[in-house]
Amino acid sequence: MRGRGLRRQAEAMNTTTENPEDLTTESGSGTESGPRAGSPFGPGSPFGYRPEHAALRRPFQDRMLAGVAAGVAHYFGVDVTIVRIAFVILTLIGGAGIPLYLAGLLLIPEEGSDQSIAGSLIESLQSRSR
Repeated sequence: MRGRGLRRQAEAMNTTTENPEDLTTESGSGTESGPRAGSPFGPGSPFGYRPEHAALRRPFQDRMLAGVAAGVAHYFGVDVTIVRIAFVILTLIGGAGIPLYLAGLLLIPEEGSDQSIAGSLIESLQSRSR
């Protein structure tokens, strides 16, 4: 008897599922609509991975100091000024802006490079110890 009750509950839960493609596209036209319109989780892109999305890099253009704010802004598609203001606000309130900027400087590679400053430093230390 108890097994039947659990089975009914499972069947009831399964009847409310929706097809993810129905949520993102409207009648096969390719235009996004519904509750997930504009989200990074489109059809064929698991967990938000979008191949056309550029890699996070510190560009040579739009730099003020080391290009961290410009790289983050380009990656997320927002204005560089907004990211710079966010770094200043984080620095003034609690001082987190400076360590975050330094972490970005060390961990985000420059444009045209595949390795960050921290990665090349670790690699050189490993090669010395051999």
